[in-house]
Amino acid sequence: MTESVGTLTGRPVPDFTAPAVLADNSIVEDFCLKDYLAGFYGLIFFYPLDFTFVCPSEILAHDHRLPAFAAKEAKVVAISVDSQYSHLAWKKTPIAEGGLGPIGFPMVADISKAIARSFGVLLETGVALRASFLVDRGGIVRHQTVNDLPLGRNVDETLRMIDALRFHDAHGQVCPAGWKTGDPGMTASPEGVAAYLSANAERL
Repeated sequence: MTESVGTLTGRPVPDFTAPAVLADNSIVEDFCLKDYLAGFYGLIFFYPLDFTFVCPSEILAHDHRLPAFAAKEAKVVAISVDSQYSHLAWKKTPIAEGGLGPIGFPMVADISKAIARSFGVLLETGVALRASFLVDRGGIVRHQTVNDLPLGRNVDETLRMIDALRFHDAHGQVCPAGWKTGDPGMTASPEGVAAYLSANAERL
């Protein structure tokens, strides 16, 4: 069971100030989400614990795609209930020994579990689910996914959703099923859906 607050999609992202390890391995005690994301799209993702199993694969998958996030004007933030010192120790542990090595985005310490609780993803066992929240430039959550602990995320799908959000923001059209960059959008009207389906229904 989670301490649920319901879906955050369509609502302002919960702000927080907390300790974090930055990309250069420096520790700050007052990392502020709102200040960090100001003017950018944001991807905030929770993972259960440092020094575990699925978690490093997800963290590395996000890190390997940081240039793609940056090209889409999106910043990435990771959060778990571990301390900033645990985060740092994990970053300093070689990958071949189960560590992370250099990671290019902030890793936030949520020891009090208040952040996971405010996002509605804290389990009764005291760790967060594998939850991701896509935030627009105005600080509104526009997409979220929540996986149970055994199920790793697909970061390429996250990037596709950022593309879809950027397309909608730029053109005002909606993005049909399976939309990807280069595909046509749809005008949100009876005429628009009829025109789209007439041309594209068979490939859906």
